[in-house]
Amino acid sequence: MKQIATLTSKGQITIPQDVRKRLGLKQGDQISFELKDGQTILSPYRTEENPFEAFQGVLASFATKEEVNTWLSDLRDDDE
Repeated sequence: MKQIATLTSKGQITIPQDVRKRLGLKQGDQISFELKDGQTILSPYRTEENPFEAFQGVLASFATKEEVNTWLSDLRDDDE
């Protein structure tokens, strides 16, 4: 499947809808361009960062799984 896009004076292109769908691209997604063996490979840029890393340590007061389960039990009022 060959698709054509036009480069604007600002160096921008519109990625054809079929290609965006196939790559799962949405507004705001980043795209990687890789030059390899005379070809340019376009692919979605996926960071290796853990999206939950920002929340790491939030529950640091719990040392064990049992402590977490006790806390959840108390929240749910399981003892009643």
